[in-house]
Amino acid sequence: QVQLVESGGGLVQAGGSLRLSCKASGSIFSINTMGWYSQAPGKQRELVATMSSDGRTNYADSVKGRFTISRDNARNTVYLQMNSLKPEDTAVYFCAAEGVVLRGFVGKSDYWGQGTQVTVSS
Repeated sequence: QVQLVESGGGLVQAGGSLRLSCKASGSIFSINTMGWYSQAPGKQRELVATMSSDGRTNYADSVKGRFTISRDNARNTVYLQMNSLKPEDTAVYFCAAEGVVLRGFVGKSDYWGQGTQVTVSS
């Protein structure tokens, strides 16, 4: 099995910064895409940013220019640097690992972390 453990959430004032981290552990051979999704109260989960194993990135329009995703493939870890935070960024942020291949197994699976709360005060 695969576990994703997120860290780095918290309370910050508008204009501030936070850095989220997520490490995938388990008998992992490879991970295609790692990324972050957010879910605000009463809303659906939505994409924030993803990064493929070859470095291609995808950002939500609302975070372009403010958030930066990075990844350490050797450590199966993904980061999200969030700058110029706004109150509307307040949400639970979930880490995702997509297209995970486990050692000794055929096929790919997707995994989610438990989420970390980010609260931006005005």
